[in-house]
Parts: sequence; C-alpha cells; structure tokens
Amino acid sequence: MSPIKRALVSVTDKAGLVEFCRVLAEEFGVELVSTGGTARTLAEAGVPVRPIEDFTGAPEMLDGRVKTLHPKVHGALLALRDNPQHQATVAERGIELIDLVCVNLYAFEETVANPDVTEADAVEHIDIGGPSMLRSAAKNFAAVTVVSSPDQYEQVLAEMRANAGATLPETRRAFAQRVFATTSAYDRAITEYLDHSRHCGPQAAISARTLDLSAPELTLHLSKRQDLRYGENPHQQAAFYQRDDAAPGSIATAQQLNGKELSYNNILDTDAAWAAVREFAEPACAIIKHANPCGLSSHDDLVEAYQAAWAGDPVSAYGGIVAFNRPVTAEVVEAIFANKQFVEVLVAPEYTDGALELLHTKKNMRVLATGAVPPPGGDVELRATSGGVLIQELDVVAEDPATFTVPTKRQPTEAERRALLFAWKVCKSVKSNAIIICRGEALLGLGAGQPNRVDSARIAVGHAGEAARGAVAASDAFMPFADSLEVLAASGVTAVIQPGGSIRDDEVIAAADAADVALLFTGHRHFRH
Repeated sequence: MSPIKRALVSVTDKAGLVEFCRVLAEEFGVELVSTGGTARTLAEAGVPVRPIEDFTGAPEMLDGRVKTLHPKVHGALLALRDNPQHQATVAERGIELIDLVCVNLYAFEETVANPDVTEADAVEHIDIGGPSMLRSAAKNFAAVTVVSSPDQYEQVLAEMRANAGATLPETRRAFAQRVFATTSAYDRAITEYLDHSRHCGPQAAISARTLDLSAPELTLHLSKRQDLRYGENPHQQAAFYQRDDAAPGSIATAQQLNGKELSYNNILDTDAAWAAVREFAEPACAIIKHANPCGLSSHDDLVEAYQAAWAGDPVSAYGGIVAFNRPVTAEVVEAIFANKQFVEVLVAPEYTDGALELLHTKKNMRVLATGAVPPPGGDVELRATSGGVLIQELDVVAEDPATFTVPTKRQPTEAERRALLFAWKVCKSVKSNAIIICRGEALLGLGAGQPNRVDSARIAVGHAGEAARGAVAASDAFMPFADSLEVLAASGVTAVIQPGGSIRDDEVIAAADAADVALLFTGHRHFRH
C-alpha cells in the first residue's frame, strides 16, 4: 500500500473540512490542491493549500464552470500506477499523481426544493466537475482514495495512522461504490427536475409524487430506512426502503416517537390504517387488523370517533393498528387505556404533550407521527409479481354524490344517505369482495376478501348481528346476483350503496323493491386486491 502524498479537495459541505485537511497536511505531509471557495477556506484557516490554477497551469474560466476539467487532473486520477506506459505518459506530460480526492457536490436537490427556484438557478447548481472527479477517482480505486462525505473523514485518518499514511484496499473499493451510488442519485434528481419542469413548470419537480407511466423505462431509487427482524413470517428476510420522492405525511416519512421497532406486518397494516382515515375530511378513527378495518368511525369528537370504532368489533380490535386523522390528546389515550385495548401501532399527525406522557408508559406501543394528513391519492402504488412490478395510480375518483342515482321505488332518507356516503368511503379500505354494514358514521360489520360476494354479505351480517336492523350497507362492486341483496335485506338493512352496472341489475333492483330497500348507484367500483 502506497501512502497518500497529494490530495485534491473541492467541497460544497465544508463541515469538518479544515480539521481533516490540517491533519492531512501537518501529520502526514500531504500536499493539498484545491479550488475556489474551498481553497480560500483552507488558506484563511492557515492550512497550506496549492490553487488548482497552479496545478493545471490553466486559470478557472466561464465564471467557474471550468476549473477541474483538465487532463492534468483526470490524468492524475486515472493513471494506473502499475502500468509502465501510463507512468511514462504522465512523466512526459508533467502530470503529478493525485492519491486522494475529497469532493462533495453542489446542493442541487436542496436548491430545487425551494418553491421559488428558477430554472436558470437550478441549472447553475448542476455540478459537472465534481461528479467527473469523483467518477475518475472511483474508477481507479485500486490506487486512489475517494472521499465523498464528511462522515468518512475519521475513517480515512484512522486508517492512515494505522497503515503508514495509506488506506486499505477494501475501504477504497467501498468508498468508490458509494460514489457511483451518489452520482447516480444526483443524475436522477436532475433528470426528474428537468422532466417535470418541462411538463408542468419548475415547481412540479418538487411536488410531483407520481411516476410517468407512459415512459418505456422507469428508474426508482430507494434508500434503506431500516432492517426488519423478519418479513411476514420469521423465516423471511425483510427490510423497509423509502422512495426518495416520498411525500411528507406518508408512513415512510413518519417519525416514531415510542415503542419497539416496526415489523413488516406492522408497516403494511399501518399504511392501510393511515389510508383509511385520510379518506375523511371529518375527524376519524380506523382500527385495522390484517389490512382490513375492523372498526372505523367519524365524529366531531375524536374520543367519540375512537369509541365507536372500537365498539364495532372489540374482539378484533385487540392487537390492532389505530389511526387518527387529527392530533391525539390525552383524553383519546385515556379512552384507549380504559378499554384495555392492546394496540400494536398508533399513528396520527401529532400528539399533545399530555398524550405522549401517557403513551410513554407503554414501552412496547409503537407511536408514529406523520406531521401532516395528505388528501387521498397524489401517488402511485407498486406491487411486485414474480419477475415484475405492477404500478398504478391510487384509487381516487372525484365522485359527486349528486350524480349518484336511485333505481328503486323508495328513495333513501337523509339519514340513510349520510350513512351510505360514509359506508362508501369505508368500503374503499376493505379487501374485495367487500360488503360492509354501517349505522350513522360507524362501521358495524364487514365481509372481506371472499371468493364470492354473497359469502361476504353473510359474514358482514354475522359481524353486525342485531345491529344490522335499520343499518345501511355498501358493496365495492356491483352485485352480480340478487342473493347478496337478499341476505342484507333479511338482516334488516334498509339501504345499500353499490356501483351498479351488472347485467342482472334489474333482478337486484326487483329484490330491493320487494324488501323495501333503497338502492344508491355510484357508477364507480372500488376493488382492493
């Protein structure tokens, strides 16, 4: 291993820079070559530094756009140390070898995150020389140490102290790998900005959360958020990755305030619970088990919303995930504790100090704060298949209840209509084939994920029991036969909301009229597989 004799330093993030370079120069005798603002910072701190113009023999030009794009820089980085022809060439051309490059890039992503950024300003923050130096150095990692972040400074110095001024081969290789990941992400950010600004203006690059499904190729970048103990089952390895464009208010960006680490199943169920309460502009509470709501209610008083959600199925609520679309107060937490409900995960936009004080007494309860409640949609969902990925927009339809039709002789009452509209929102969160029964703004029973709709109806009726009498029901897709309607009517359900559109709608409508049940047709289905 050869000791580091010369380093080229050019950084945007100057945290720890002076201390790092001072040790390189004073303890190891490394010659420092630097550019522009970095050179000034070192010189002002009394660290000896050689300007890039002296190294290349060429001044910076074009307002600093060209300063390190020079054969003496890239020849010094790319020359193979064990290749006699390369060494003869660098000697002939007066190229001085560089053993370490310390570069981090212009803050492009931070720049375009400003909603007032202009395209001209964004373009000026596209780094050219930085990625070029990083990639040249990384390609020659056999001999060159490439440092792309201040968090690597201590490791470099420690290895130099332990190895007579040299770094370890495995470290140089790992640092090179990090460089290529960094420059790849950097280029992707620029690509996305230019693409979205071309279609929708510069701000679209900041706010857009959807992938262009018309594109023949898609690039998705994920950063590991955490390793998971296991997947759905203990024998399955798993990890949680966050999309780089994850929107604020998502589960991926939520802050965990209490409790054990989230599991694979916790994350899936929490995401389902969070999606369910986001359907409501009114205060709402959802309790989720196995990705389906076993309780869901809306009420002006969040405690009442929770109590109604819990009362819908207290047995299933045990060990569930609880979501609120409003800040959680101490009174809400006290209601949960009074019910002796075991909660795996609690998710809400925020919590009062009193609520957190109580929640911290439950050391295992996972508590997530999203910080915001985004409206439904505004994103895509990805699901893996064997060898592929399905991508679709989230299920959001601008449905106007005024366009819903009533095909039956009896119109729903105002109370029934309000309950039907609530049930229709809940139905979107239930696995298809979905039949749910509600009273007012509270879920009473559901049948989910059954191979046929009539079985879902029977299960929903079984859950609701006597409470189904006088309640309303929703079906996420049309009823292909009258049997589902007949099961609901026999239980005492008085009104049903469904998309309509079956070739046997007339039979379903006739069955509803015979039972004096009002039907409301929406024209849209909401399958959730």
